[in-house]
Amino acid sequence: MFSQACRKIGIKVSPHVEFKRCLLRSSLCHQKIESNAKSTEHSYSNADQGDSEPTLYDKFLQNPQSVPLITSRKLEYPNKYRAPRQAWLETLSTVEDHKLGMVDLHPDVFAVHPRLDILYHNLRWQEFYKKIDYNWTPGRGDLDVTTRKQMPQKGTGRARNRNRDSIMFRTGAKPLGPRGPKALFYMLPKRYRVQGLCTALSFKYAQNNLHIVDSLEIPEDDPQYIQDLIDTRFWGFSALFVDDTDYMPENTSLALAEFPQYNLCPVYGLNVRDMLKHETLILTLAAVEKIKQKLLFHSHRNRRDTKFTMDKRYDQY
Repeated sequence: MFSQACRKIGIKVSPHVEFKRCLLRSSLCHQKIESNAKSTEHSYSNADQGDSEPTLYDKFLQNPQSVPLITSRKLEYPNKYRAPRQAWLETLSTVEDHKLGMVDLHPDVFAVHPRLDILYHNLRWQEFYKKIDYNWTPGRGDLDVTTRKQMPQKGTGRARNRNRDSIMFRTGAKPLGPRGPKALFYMLPKRYRVQGLCTALSFKYAQNNLHIVDSLEIPEDDPQYIQDLIDTRFWGFSALFVDDTDYMPENTSLALAEFPQYNLCPVYGLNVRDMLKHETLILTLAAVEKIKQKLLFHSHRNRRDTKFTMDKRYDQY
């Protein structure tokens, strides 16, 4: 093309320069073909070693065209005033950061208005629902004292008292003291819990601490591998890995067992305190879909919330 353009404008091209250009083009093509063949052979050898289903990254190595650059998903309850947010789709199969595509995120879950008061209510609820007040003061029936009258009713010049459990004495009973143990548990309304989860997810997305991966599978159970991966990608000092099920991959569970700052969590255990406690939040594609489905369902439901009772707690929640 370069020589044809030069001929059109009247510039002569040296045959030696044209030959070197053709030789360079052919060598680059051969290098590209050899690299594609090596990557294909490596991916097929990895697939033959295990009987498990190939991950999205393995499919990408076998055929890069099979994995779309943008993973478009059908969003339920679309918001006509705000566009969907987008995040990179990553993989844990390599230490280096490889982008497999992009994922659309619902703006009503990952881009809500920041509400610090909602986060405060959720954190206070999580702090108090497991606390018990053990303070206790004895009443008149709890004291082990004699019921004999201390002094005659009249003739002593002193006040008319009964026995030593009277509330007027220092060693007597306390009329309005705490009567523990008492549970400080209370149930936060559902709308506050849903808004708290959406607010925490939006904070993580806005701070660039929310990462989405294809799965939690890693090639080996070496703890140094997961440490190098987190250090290479600058995921901070603590991380929370969330999947849609509580059956976590064996290699990932063994590798993360050595680090108390890196934890695994299923979707049904995700809460505001854990998300704010860890610096980085890593979600799988299945977890993102399940979180979006649950939060949008409870955000758009029009059934009135019923009062929480301990007798029906399993039926209501």
